[in-house]
Amino acid sequence: MKTIFTKDAAGTVLAHDLTQIIPGEYKGPRFKKGHMVTDEDIPVLLSMGKERLYVLELTDDDVHEDEAGERIARSASGVNTRLVKKGEGKVEINSSVRGVLRIDRERLSRLNSDDEVMFSTIHGDRLVEEGDLLAGTRVIPLYVNKTVVERAESIGKLLWVDPVKSCNVGMVITGSEVYNGIIEDRFSDILSKKFAGLGCTVICRLLSDDREDMIAEKILEAKSAGAEIIAVTGGMSVDPDDRTPAGIRKAGVSIESYGAPVLPGAMFLLGYLEDTPVVGLPGCVMYSRATIFDLVMPRLLAGERVTKREIKAYAEGGLCTGCKPCTWPKCGFGT
Repeated sequence: MKTIFTKDAAGTVLAHDLTQIIPGEYKGPRFKKGHMVTDEDIPVLLSMGKERLYVLELTDDDVHEDEAGERIARSASGVNTRLVKKGEGKVEINSSVRGVLRIDRERLSRLNSDDEVMFSTIHGDRLVEEGDLLAGTRVIPLYVNKTVVERAESIGKLLWVDPVKSCNVGMVITGSEVYNGIIEDRFSDILSKKFAGLGCTVICRLLSDDREDMIAEKILEAKSAGAEIIAVTGGMSVDPDDRTPAGIRKAGVSIESYGAPVLPGAMFLLGYLEDTPVVGLPGCVMYSRATIFDLVMPRLLAGERVTKREIKAYAEGGLCTGCKPCTWPKCGFGT
């Protein structure tokens, strides 16, 4: 930064805001930091009593915050995103589709290791709607050296959105009390609405008693009917008379994870019948608005083969605190 005479300031860049006062008419910022002084500005500045100005000393290697922010946002943003310039160097990144947000956390960390760059995102691996805000970025100084921008650009894509697809769902409702008509099945209606909210269609609803062989038979029947995801409800605890997990295994399902560090949803089961995801859903999915179902299902609909390690990663943030009013899914999960 240096001081120059205002009469010689055309083409220089202001290092701070300048306030103009017109008695009885106006008081406020007339020129903002970063403004490039023009010949037309000089008489105005002199009328404000500014005979000298503090201006930035720039070189050809300096990049303005607006250009820097846009370049960094563009280089970091992958498919199904769009940029929105917010001014003063800030750029937002929004989703252009309904899908699951993906974040390369290692690259995000590398980008933010530069003290002159700021890049902030929402939580990844969650369902986002078209138009949702995903991230924001800017550089901290008004100008940065071009090497800062080039280094940020070299990190590459760190954020993108995988669109969710519409799937055919097969439901297997277990429980002898439902199978024998002693009580009414309430789970399937609630589950159908949840799947409809994700753009899916329930193509079959099959009832089974608590025998392992029948549970297995119904799972295979749903698979033969064309189900791309199979949801099995009821009997998911570790109690001896809860035979649903054993029935799922008997159908030939390879169990990826039984149990999840998520509340509500601790007794969740995830497995694969060849390439078809099979989920064992605990009773909380029927009673609670936000559960493990809402965390995992969008990822399956985006084509991801979710692993046990990724289920275990929900331990941090997997506790729903029952926000009032609940803002799910905007909040991530919990607070």
